[in-house]
Amino acid sequence: MGCAGSSQAKADGSAKKIRKPKPWKHPQPITKSQLLQMREEFWDTSPHYGGRKEIWDALQAAAEAELSLAQAIVDSAGVIIQNADLTVCYDERGAKYELPKYVLSEPTNLIRET
Repeated sequence: MGCAGSSQAKADGSAKKIRKPKPWKHPQPITKSQLLQMREEFWDTSPHYGGRKEIWDALQAAAEAELSLAQAIVDSAGVIIQNADLTVCYDERGAKYELPKYVLSEPTNLIRET
C-alpha cells in the first residue's frame, strides 16, 4: 500500500490535471519587463527554497509551457500536484514546492511600457 502520492494512486486516475491559474492582480500595476525580472529572480533563487534542483527545473519548464506539455512535464518528473494551478506541488520524497502566481501567468493589471 503506497502513500496518496504514489504512482499506484496516479494510475487509478486520482492525479490532478493542471489548469490555468485564476486571474489575479499585482499589488501595483507592473510592466512586462518588471514581470519578467521578477520571474527570473524567482527561478534563479528557487533551489534555495529547498527541494531538488531537477524538480525546480521541471516546474519552470512546466510553468513556461502550454497546458498539455506542462502536464507531461510534471507527470514525467514525478511531481505531485496539490493545487491544479501548480502553486503548490510536492516531489515523490515529500518536499514541498510553492510557486507564486507571477511565474505562472500575467496579472490583470499589466501595463504597457512607455
